[in-house]
Amino acid sequence: MLWSLTKVVFFVALIAALALAAGLLAESGSAMQIVVAGWEFTIGPVQAVVLGLLVLILVWLLLKILGFLGAIVRFLNGDETAISRYFDRNREQRGYRALSEGMMALASGEARLALIRAQSAEKLLGKPELTTLLVAQAAEAAGDRKRATEAYKTLLQDNSTRFVGVRGLLQQKLAEGDREVALKLAEKAFELRPKHVETQDILLKLQSDAGDWSGARATLGAKLKAGALPKDVYRRRDAVLALQQARTVMDDEASIEAREAAIEANKLSPDLIPAASLAARGYLAKGDKKNATRVLKKAWEVMPHPDLAATFATIEPDETPHERLKRFRTLTNARPDSDESRMLLAELLVATEDFPAARRALEDIATRHPTQRSLAILAAIARGEGAEDVVVRDLVAKALTAPRGPQWVCDKCQAIHSGWHPVCENCGSFDTLSWREPPAATAASQSLADLLPLMDARPAPEAKQPDEDEQLPLDEIARRAN
Repeated sequence: MLWSLTKVVFFVALIAALALAAGLLAESGSAMQIVVAGWEFTIGPVQAVVLGLLVLILVWLLLKILGFLGAIVRFLNGDETAISRYFDRNREQRGYRALSEGMMALASGEARLALIRAQSAEKLLGKPELTTLLVAQAAEAAGDRKRATEAYKTLLQDNSTRFVGVRGLLQQKLAEGDREVALKLAEKAFELRPKHVETQDILLKLQSDAGDWSGARATLGAKLKAGALPKDVYRRRDAVLALQQARTVMDDEASIEAREAAIEANKLSPDLIPAASLAARGYLAKGDKKNATRVLKKAWEVMPHPDLAATFATIEPDETPHERLKRFRTLTNARPDSDESRMLLAELLVATEDFPAARRALEDIATRHPTQRSLAILAAIARGEGAEDVVVRDLVAKALTAPRGPQWVCDKCQAIHSGWHPVCENCGSFDTLSWREPPAATAASQSLADLLPLMDARPAPEAKQPDEDEQLPLDEIARRAN
């Protein structure tokens, strides 16, 4: 509306300026005399300007007529397409002009003007490979999705523009949220251009969202072949996809295939904690405790993790606390310097009621790096040693308000997850979860005993004569402390 008003005002101002100029010329009083073949003409300034304009128009018409006469002469001399080429050349010039104006309008954000120019160019040029894409983009920018869809479908009819048409329809379906059709279009686009990086990324995400882990691994392999992915990153992500494939197969109760996929994932990336746990459980499913132990020990050497310890405990579920302590030395001795190994050993020693040894194993972790788990272990040790109930309650209260320690945190959006997932549930990023301290404190656990997965709550030794509170489980102590 504002642009239309501006054009009207400009037109009125131009007419007024011309009228004023004509009036000034007429009032100047000067005249022009022209003598031709004895004839003398006297004209005023305004008539002189009009005459000059008429001469220019006549010269332009003369050039056009001469060009047309030349085309007729060439036609008479046997050039059967001379006349048609003459008109086509003019049509082509106007078409390219409209195409150029449409591109400039689209770049300037004038979607409606761009669409009008694009449609004009489409009629004048008759070259859909040049104009249809501009029509589609201009229609999308103008909000005319139906016209844009028709244009993209037109591009599908030509082999040279088919990929562009498929890609345009793919972007439309993604914007609409129709991921099922988008997946089929992405597969078609990938078939046409397997080395197109953007198409690879879109297809990989759609396949991951749809749970097509086998297809996602094939797409990932194509990214590696195209040079769009470093080999070490490829191996890690392929392990993640193999792990998800194993989980899917296990859900379907096809244990043999699940074991093979889980073991493959662990071999691809030994530091992938869920893969190691799943591979160990796969070995245990066929009674191979030796390989299950080997897998968990190797993963523990890379990164000690509570999930590995929990899986290691399932190798011998019926063993006594002393037997478990002895067997777990395989893990704790592999990385004795890590806090995870020290806390694990302290838990096991508490389970055997060797509280002084548990305190020595825990060392200064509870003061140097107080977390819910380390303080819970210290509370259990204090209770086992017969400490005053006020001391135990104080430690329990500190544990309930302390940081939770390392968790699965997304490296991109910093969202915290209760378990490992291949795709962040918050931002949708692929393979961005890592086991580390979160950037900020999180809510406390609902149950303090949940922090001690390998330790049975035991009463204090009889020699200490603990009071009623000391004989209570940790959950009850935590409840009373609140």
